[in-house]
Amino acid sequence: MTTVNIDELVELVRRAGQAILEIYATDFDVETKSDESPVTAADLAAHAVLAAGLADLTPEIPLVSEESELPTFSERRAWPRYWLIDPLDGTKEFVSKNGEFTVNVALIDDHRAVLGLVGVPVQDKIYVGDVVDARAYRIDGDVETPLATRELTDERLTVVASRRHGGDRLEGFLDGLSGRFVTIDRRPIGSSLKFCLLAEGEADFYPRLGPTSEWDIAAADAVLTAAGGSVRWADGSPVRYNAKESFLNGDFVAMGDPSYDWASVLADLPPDGA
Repeated sequence: MTTVNIDELVELVRRAGQAILEIYATDFDVETKSDESPVTAADLAAHAVLAAGLADLTPEIPLVSEESELPTFSERRAWPRYWLIDPLDGTKEFVSKNGEFTVNVALIDDHRAVLGLVGVPVQDKIYVGDVVDARAYRIDGDVETPLATRELTDERLTVVASRRHGGDRLEGFLDGLSGRFVTIDRRPIGSSLKFCLLAEGEADFYPRLGPTSEWDIAAADAVLTAAGGSVRWADGSPVRYNAKESFLNGDFVAMGDPSYDWASVLADLPPDGA
């Protein structure tokens, strides 16, 4: 099995972030992909950096990127390990210039995200999660800070949610939780930073009732899991990658304290289409 050098990956994510920031400082153009999502030169520049760097570091490990031609399921279903990347997660946040965008790099092994790096270029931060060693930390410049999720009680629930997605299903579900928790706080934030807040012990719960893709969540899944949290489908089963034809995810929840009675919470999730 190939040994992956995390320090080299950190430098690679940093270089991808620098490529993004060079374009961030300009009057860049925004194009629209076939799925109506935006794409900029920064998405493509970060992809080029990551794809070339990963090919140099681990030439035997295949790559799936949001910004490249996607392999068919018949081709990738036999892969034991592969890189799954989103070179610029939160393109809409990038376009609005609020700084809440990330560089996501995940190593998938046996359908699990076992290693993840989430770079925050504007803040010069990189979150790292090594699930095998149960080690999560944040790098600020040259300083490493260990990460750990916090215990949840019925006193206060801090929910992170997208700035741009939600809708009536999510609002109805969160309203229903008001009888369980004394106080519920909401923290809107973009991209995979929602998972990172849970990993830092700054929030407790991220319910996503709406479409995402596997590359949107894999790196941050590893960070949160390594910090002591968990990411599960809405039915409570573990998230698995590369297990179906489509890269689209169903509804999922991310939780900081897996020991809490989430089964009763998830029982109140409204079904898709409700």
